[in-house]
Amino acid sequence: MELITAFTIGLLGSLHCIGMCGPIAFALPMKRDRFSAVVTGSLLYNSGRLFTYFIIGCLFGLLGKGFTLAGYQQTLSILVGTGMIVSILLPMVIKNKMHHIPALNSWLGKVKSNLGKRLGRTSSVNLLMIGLLNGLLPCGLVYMGIAGSLAMATPFDGGLFMLAFGAGTLPLMLTVSILGNRISIKLRSKARKAIPVFVVFIGCLFILRGLNLGIPYLSPKINTTTTVIECH
Repeated sequence: MELITAFTIGLLGSLHCIGMCGPIAFALPMKRDRFSAVVTGSLLYNSGRLFTYFIIGCLFGLLGKGFTLAGYQQTLSILVGTGMIVSILLPMVIKNKMHHIPALNSWLGKVKSNLGKRLGRTSSVNLLMIGLLNGLLPCGLVYMGIAGSLAMATPFDGGLFMLAFGAGTLPLMLTVSILGNRISIKLRSKARKAIPVFVVFIGCLFILRGLNLGIPYLSPKINTTTTVIECH
Protein backbone atom coordinates (compact mmCIF):
# COMPACT_ATOMS: atom_id res chain seq x y z
CA MET A 1 0.00 0.00 0.00
CA GLU A 2 2.78 2.43 0.96
CA LEU A 3 4.69 1.78 -2.28
CA ILE A 4 1.58 2.43 -4.36
CA THR A 5 1.13 5.70 -2.47
CA ALA A 6 4.77 6.66 -3.10
CA PHE A 7 4.54 5.82 -6.82
CA THR A 8 1.32 7.83 -7.16
CA ILE A 9 2.90 10.86 -5.46
CA GLY A 10 5.75 10.72 -7.97
CA LEU A 11 3.48 10.09 -10.95
CA LEU A 12 1.02 12.90 -10.22
CA GLY A 13 3.75 15.25 -9.12
CA SER A 14 6.01 14.69 -12.11
CA LEU A 15 4.43 17.58 -14.03
CA HIS A 16 5.65 19.81 -11.22
CA CYS A 17 9.10 18.20 -11.59
CA ILE A 18 9.32 19.54 -15.14
CA GLY A 19 9.45 23.07 -13.76
CA MET A 20 12.17 22.17 -11.24
CA CYS A 21 14.28 19.53 -13.01
CA GLY A 22 13.14 20.13 -16.59
CA PRO A 23 15.85 22.70 -17.42
CA ILE A 24 18.52 20.21 -16.29
CA ALA A 25 16.95 17.45 -18.39
CA PHE A 26 16.90 19.75 -21.44
CA ALA A 27 20.54 20.71 -20.90
CA LEU A 28 21.96 17.20 -20.42
CA PRO A 29 25.36 17.03 -22.16
CA MET A 30 24.75 14.18 -24.58
CA LYS A 31 24.86 13.72 -28.33
CA ARG A 32 21.35 14.23 -29.66
CA ASP A 33 22.07 13.21 -33.26
CA ARG A 34 21.37 9.54 -32.43
CA PHE A 35 18.14 8.48 -30.72
CA SER A 36 19.83 5.52 -29.02
CA ALA A 37 22.41 7.83 -27.44
CA VAL A 38 19.68 10.13 -26.17
CA VAL A 39 17.76 7.23 -24.62
CA THR A 40 20.91 5.79 -23.02
CA GLY A 41 21.94 9.17 -21.65
CA SER A 42 18.47 9.83 -20.27
CA LEU A 43 18.41 6.43 -18.55
CA LEU A 44 21.82 7.07 -16.96
CA TYR A 45 20.75 10.48 -15.69
CA ASN A 46 17.48 9.20 -14.22
CA SER A 47 19.17 6.12 -12.75
CA GLY A 48 21.49 8.41 -10.81
CA ARG A 49 18.54 10.46 -9.59
CA LEU A 50 16.65 7.37 -8.38
CA PHE A 51 19.73 5.95 -6.67
CA THR A 52 20.10 9.16 -4.66
CA TYR A 53 16.41 8.97 -3.70
CA PHE A 54 16.92 5.38 -2.51
CA ILE A 55 19.90 6.31 -0.31
CA ILE A 56 18.02 9.29 1.15
CA GLY A 57 15.06 7.02 1.84
CA CYS A 58 17.29 4.50 3.63
CA LEU A 59 18.74 7.22 5.85
CA PHE A 60 15.37 8.61 6.83
CA GLY A 61 13.98 5.09 7.18
CA LEU A 62 16.76 4.44 9.67
CA LEU A 63 15.77 7.56 11.58
CA GLY A 64 12.15 6.41 11.50
CA LYS A 65 13.16 3.00 12.86
CA GLY A 66 14.58 4.74 15.91
CA PHE A 67 11.18 6.30 16.58
CA THR A 68 9.51 2.93 16.03
CA LEU A 69 11.79 1.11 18.47
CA ALA A 70 11.15 3.84 21.01
CA GLY A 71 7.40 3.19 20.69
CA TYR A 72 6.59 6.39 18.77
CA GLN A 73 5.46 4.84 15.48
CA GLN A 74 1.90 6.17 15.80
CA THR A 75 3.07 9.62 16.86
CA LEU A 76 5.56 9.77 14.00
CA SER A 77 2.92 8.84 11.42
CA ILE A 78 0.59 11.55 12.74
CA LEU A 79 3.40 14.13 12.74
CA VAL A 80 4.39 13.21 9.17
CA GLY A 81 0.80 13.55 7.98
CA THR A 82 0.38 16.85 9.81
CA GLY A 83 3.65 18.11 8.35
CA MET A 84 2.47 17.33 4.82
CA ILE A 85 -0.76 19.28 5.35
CA VAL A 86 1.03 22.22 6.99
CA SER A 87 3.55 22.36 4.12
CA ILE A 88 0.63 22.93 1.73
CA LEU A 89 -1.24 25.41 3.92
CA LEU A 90 1.87 27.39 4.90
CA PRO A 91 4.37 26.75 2.06
CA MET A 92 6.18 30.10 2.27
CA VAL A 93 6.73 29.77 6.03
CA ILE A 94 8.44 26.39 5.53
CA LYS A 95 10.46 27.70 2.60
CA ASN A 96 11.64 30.81 4.44
CA LYS A 97 12.67 28.78 7.50
CA MET A 98 14.83 26.48 5.35
CA HIS A 99 16.49 29.44 3.65
CA HIS A 100 17.74 30.64 7.04
CA ILE A 101 19.78 27.48 7.76
CA PRO A 102 23.42 28.47 6.91
CA ALA A 103 24.81 24.92 6.79
CA LEU A 104 22.04 23.81 4.41
CA ASN A 105 22.52 26.82 2.13
CA SER A 106 26.29 26.26 2.00
CA TRP A 107 25.88 22.56 1.18
CA LEU A 108 23.28 23.24 -1.52
CA GLY A 109 25.52 25.90 -3.01
CA LYS A 110 28.29 23.34 -3.43
CA VAL A 111 25.87 20.83 -5.00
CA LYS A 112 24.60 23.41 -7.50
CA SER A 113 28.14 24.54 -8.35
CA ASN A 114 29.28 20.96 -9.00
CA LEU A 115 26.15 20.31 -11.03
CA GLY A 116 26.75 23.39 -13.18
CA LYS A 117 30.31 22.31 -13.96
CA ARG A 118 29.24 18.81 -14.98
CA LEU A 119 26.60 20.11 -17.40
CA GLY A 120 29.46 21.13 -19.66
CA ARG A 121 31.10 17.69 -19.86
CA THR A 122 29.99 14.88 -22.13
CA SER A 123 30.44 11.33 -20.83
CA SER A 124 28.34 8.44 -19.55
CA VAL A 125 29.80 8.70 -16.04
CA ASN A 126 29.10 12.41 -16.02
CA LEU A 127 25.43 11.87 -16.93
CA LEU A 128 25.10 9.46 -14.02
CA MET A 129 26.77 11.98 -11.68
CA ILE A 130 24.41 14.74 -12.82
CA GLY A 131 21.49 12.49 -11.87
CA LEU A 132 23.05 11.72 -8.48
CA LEU A 133 23.51 15.43 -7.76
CA ASN A 134 20.07 16.33 -9.11
CA GLY A 135 18.54 14.01 -6.51
CA LEU A 136 20.05 16.21 -3.77
CA LEU A 137 18.41 19.44 -4.93
CA PRO A 138 15.58 20.83 -2.75
CA CYS A 139 12.09 20.03 -4.00
CA GLY A 140 8.72 20.13 -2.26
CA LEU A 141 7.64 16.81 -3.73
CA VAL A 142 10.88 15.13 -2.69
CA TYR A 143 10.18 16.36 0.84
CA MET A 144 6.83 14.56 0.65
CA GLY A 145 8.65 11.37 -0.29
CA ILE A 146 11.15 11.86 2.52
CA ALA A 147 8.32 12.34 5.01
CA GLY A 148 6.83 9.06 3.85
CA SER A 149 10.14 7.19 4.15
CA LEU A 150 10.55 8.58 7.67
CA ALA A 151 7.29 6.86 8.64
CA MET A 152 8.53 3.47 7.43
CA ALA A 153 9.69 0.86 9.95
CA THR A 154 13.12 0.01 8.46
CA PRO A 155 15.87 1.69 6.41
CA PHE A 156 15.21 -0.65 3.47
CA ASP A 157 11.48 0.11 3.50
CA GLY A 158 12.31 3.80 3.61
CA GLY A 159 14.60 3.35 0.62
CA LEU A 160 11.93 1.42 -1.27
CA PHE A 161 9.41 4.18 -0.54
CA MET A 162 11.69 6.81 -2.09
CA LEU A 163 12.57 4.49 -4.97
CA ALA A 164 8.87 3.98 -5.71
CA PHE A 165 8.40 7.75 -5.55
CA GLY A 166 11.24 8.24 -8.04
CA ALA A 167 9.83 5.50 -10.31
CA GLY A 168 6.58 7.47 -10.43
CA THR A 169 8.41 10.50 -11.82
CA LEU A 170 10.33 8.38 -14.33
CA PRO A 171 7.84 8.11 -17.25
CA LEU A 172 7.42 11.86 -17.67
CA MET A 173 11.02 12.79 -16.86
CA LEU A 174 12.30 10.26 -19.39
CA THR A 175 9.91 11.67 -21.98
CA VAL A 176 11.07 15.22 -21.30
CA SER A 177 14.78 14.40 -21.44
CA ILE A 178 14.31 12.44 -24.68
CA LEU A 179 11.76 14.56 -26.56
CA GLY A 180 12.29 17.96 -24.97
CA ASN A 181 9.71 20.42 -23.70
CA ARG A 182 6.53 19.26 -25.46
CA ILE A 183 4.09 19.56 -22.55
CA SER A 184 1.77 22.54 -22.65
CA ILE A 185 1.90 25.23 -19.97
CA LYS A 186 -1.88 24.84 -19.51
CA LEU A 187 -1.51 21.15 -18.61
CA ARG A 188 1.31 21.89 -16.17
CA SER A 189 -0.80 24.59 -14.52
CA LYS A 190 -3.68 22.17 -13.99
CA ALA A 191 -1.32 19.60 -12.49
CA ARG A 192 0.15 22.13 -10.05
CA LYS A 193 -3.36 22.98 -8.83
CA ALA A 194 -4.16 19.31 -8.26
CA ILE A 195 -0.93 18.45 -6.41
CA PRO A 196 -1.76 20.33 -3.14
CA VAL A 197 -5.12 18.53 -2.90
CA PHE A 198 -3.43 15.18 -3.38
CA VAL A 199 -0.70 15.92 -0.82
CA VAL A 200 -3.34 16.88 1.78
CA PHE A 201 -5.12 13.60 1.02
CA ILE A 202 -1.91 11.62 1.56
CA GLY A 203 -1.26 13.56 4.76
CA CYS A 204 -4.71 12.54 6.03
CA LEU A 205 -3.90 8.90 5.23
CA PHE A 206 -0.73 9.08 7.35
CA ILE A 207 -2.71 10.61 10.21
CA LEU A 208 -5.31 7.84 9.94
CA ARG A 209 -2.52 5.27 9.96
CA GLY A 210 -1.18 6.70 13.21
CA LEU A 211 -4.57 6.82 14.94
CA ASN A 212 -4.52 3.01 15.27
CA LEU A 213 -8.23 2.61 14.45
CA GLY A 214 -7.98 -1.02 13.37
CA ILE A 215 -9.20 -0.31 9.81
CA PRO A 216 -7.47 -2.73 7.39
CA TYR A 217 -4.98 -1.01 5.07
CA LEU A 218 -6.10 2.53 6.03
CA SER A 219 -5.42 2.40 9.76
CA PRO A 220 -4.20 -1.11 10.68
CA LYS A 221 -3.95 -2.04 14.33
CA ILE A 222 -0.46 -1.47 15.71
CA ASN A 223 0.85 -3.57 18.54
CA THR A 224 2.53 -0.85 20.60
CA THR A 225 4.56 -3.47 22.49
CA THR A 226 6.22 -5.12 19.52
CA THR A 227 5.57 -2.28 17.01
CA VAL A 228 4.43 -4.78 14.41
CA ILE A 229 1.54 -3.84 12.15
CA GLU A 230 -1.17 -6.47 12.04
CA CYS A 231 -3.13 -6.43 8.80
CA HIS A 232 -6.35 -8.49 8.95
